Amino acid sequence: MHGNINGNGRGRSSISGVDFYRRVPRDLTEATTLGAFMSVCAIAVMGILFFSETFAFARTSLSTEIAIDENTEHQIRLNFNITLLDVHCDYVSVDVWDSLGTNKQNVTKNIEKWQLDDDGKRRIFSGRNREQREVKNEEHEETHEELVEGGSDVAILDSSNFKNYLAKNDLAFIDMYAPWCIWCQRLAPTWEKFAKEVKSEGLPIGVAHVNCVEHADLCSEQMVRAFPTLRWYSRGEAVLPDYKMDRTVQALVNFAKRKIDADEKYKDWENNKSVNGKERPAPRVAQSRPEHPGCQVSGHLMVNRVPGNFHIEAKSKSHNLNAAMTNLTHRINHLSFGEPLYENKSRKTKRILKQVPDDHKQFNPMDGTLYLTKEFHQAHHHYIKVVSTHLNMGGEKGAVTTENYNSMLTYQFLEQSHVVYYNTFDVPEARFSYDLSPMSVVVQKEQRKWYDYMTSLCAIIGGTFTTLGLIDATLYKVFKPKKL
Repeated sequence: MHGNINGNGRGRSSISGVDFYRRVPRDLTEATTLGAFMSVCAIAVMGILFFSETFAFARTSLSTEIAIDENTEHQIRLNFNITLLDVHCDYVSVDVWDSLGTNKQNVTKNIEKWQLDDDGKRRIFSGRNREQREVKNEEHEETHEELVEGGSDVAILDSSNFKNYLAKNDLAFIDMYAPWCIWCQRLAPTWEKFAKEVKSEGLPIGVAHVNCVEHADLCSEQMVRAFPTLRWYSRGEAVLPDYKMDRTVQALVNFAKRKIDADEKYKDWENNKSVNGKERPAPRVAQSRPEHPGCQVSGHLMVNRVPGNFHIEAKSKSHNLNAAMTNLTHRINHLSFGEPLYENKSRKTKRILKQVPDDHKQFNPMDGTLYLTKEFHQAHHHYIKVVSTHLNMGGEKGAVTTENYNSMLTYQFLEQSHVVYYNTFDVPEARFSYDLSPMSVVVQKEQRKWYDYMTSLCAIIGGTFTTLGLIDATLYKVFKPKKL
């Protein structure tokens, strides 16, 4: 029995030999006022550090880094909404070019136009951008010179007789042309035959033309923006919009007869505005529709991820634009790349963008900017550097995919603009040149791991306890009363 007891004692002794937390008998410890004070200090310091560490753990931070852009998409979406303050929608064309050889003229897909009023507000929906209608031009066996050998029935107008001619003719149809314009050259014999037909049928209108090269001031005063401009005048006032249909003798005669009929109805209404005491409504066909040249063009383009440009210019299939009257002053209401962010009402987009600081929201820095052209033969050209921006607000680093609820791909860009001067006969264009950077910006939301937090808490408790214990021991030895 004694051997068994001794064996158990030796076993317990061997186990207790590895005890890291050895106990000091209570009767060997001494409670002091200094020790109590240091204990309170230790608890206070631990509490402060605990709450500070917990607050730091709950907070997140954003980090940014530059990385190679691994985007494998072949195309990028380009969104735009641009107001041209002095170009008619009939002449607005959106063209695309890039370094791969893409050259698209008058892009029509996903683009729409709005005609504006004098206040710059949308007035008439011009519909989806569509291919411009080709005007039919009549062919003649005789040349214009042969037709006018015996005299011309078309009156020649200039600044000195223009107003007098309108005063003598209540109704007038005037062709404003440029001799170098190919469409004006094709129209010349048709216009001469039209004048002869008007004379033979006895139609009460004057047919005339104005050479806008020799009388540029008159055409500028009349706001002639394209050649030829066929404009109807009633009692000295222009009736808009201008004639833009087929240029054949029969089409012109039919148009003139419709205008004459409308004018007769208007005269009849003026003489008899009321019947049996009731007012008659004014004939709508006789009213001129105000036509402000402003146009708002908007939509999106799918462009290749290579250097390129899209430009907005004034051109027509059946007119030559008057370069001296082509003003490309424009206001960029919106311009961005990628999926529209602020039109996207999804909870994911709102939640992610809410966490991104303004420094990383250069998605549309040109919005609301007016680019004013103060002189003729000039226009603004814009140069844009596009940078892919990966926003990761909670997923694994680098895991930016459309399926990831915490991440999304956006595009920021930097731009520079300057005025470009054109030759006298070149029509200006508003050009937007873009280039995509091979690098990308990664905005990453960072948060401490739970095990890092737990390690810090243990370090706070142990470190504070040990440090204040050493201070307590030192102070105790210093202030302990010495025995005599």
